[in-house]
Amino acid sequence: MSQVTVGVSLKTYFGHERARTFFAALAQRAATHPAVVSGAVRLFVIPTYLQIPAALEAFADSRVLVGAQDVSEFEPGAYTGEVTAAELAEVGVAVAEIGHAERRRLFGETDEVTARKAAAALARGLTPVLCVGESSRMDGTDAARATVAQLAADLAGAPAGPVIVAYEPVWAIGAPEPAPSAHISAVTTAIAAALQASPERAGSAVIYGGSAGPGLLTRLGDSVDGLFLGRFAHDPDALVAVLDEAALLASSGSVPPASSPRRHPRTGTEGAS
Repeated sequence: MSQVTVGVSLKTYFGHERARTFFAALAQRAATHPAVVSGAVRLFVIPTYLQIPAALEAFADSRVLVGAQDVSEFEPGAYTGEVTAAELAEVGVAVAEIGHAERRRLFGETDEVTARKAAAALARGLTPVLCVGESSRMDGTDAARATVAQLAADLAGAPAGPVIVAYEPVWAIGAPEPAPSAHISAVTTAIAAALQASPERAGSAVIYGGSAGPGLLTRLGDSVDGLFLGRFAHDPDALVAVLDEAALLASSGSVPPASSPRRHPRTGTEGAS
């Protein structure tokens, strides 16, 4: 059985009590979802910093991983307002979202900053959820070239360890539809090849984000290892619908395990989403 990765970031849409209600509802569903229980589907949830303890408590008896929406590039010290990878790892956080387009656009984070954050996370045993993607719409070949270059810059100097690369073309974030399947396949296949060429990234996965929802995993097949969801997944039942789809893909073996190299990536022949 192959593993499919599904993640959701809550950004700052939820207040604390709404987040607790969401965690409880999702924990109940995850505890009875066969693919999540078996590990065939790897599920991670990324709340705000203040919501992390409640998420860890809610998912303590499940296989759901809890993440952080950012991480400091610095080691513990005199850095007011920062949250270090060391502290996140200490409390039980497993993944750290790094390099999201909003961080780059709103807070001026560069590839150099992103690389330092990725290095800090990996050094403390956190798996980066590294967000990459072209800012303006272009053809698949050019997008693949630009995104692979960005990936290399974002991991420059980072220690060995697996990463979850979330391909999120900026122009598709918040759009009515995801990017066309052929476009996604062209870029994710190139990302997968770049990761496979680096032995220190063994065990990495490539997932797609950007207006992702039901049906997309089936259309993409083995072009991706999973999805990174946004507001669609704020409804636990809607999220379970994607988990069901992921479970079918995992049981069919269409998506290679996150711990194994991709052997037969699609060439991107599907039509638009």
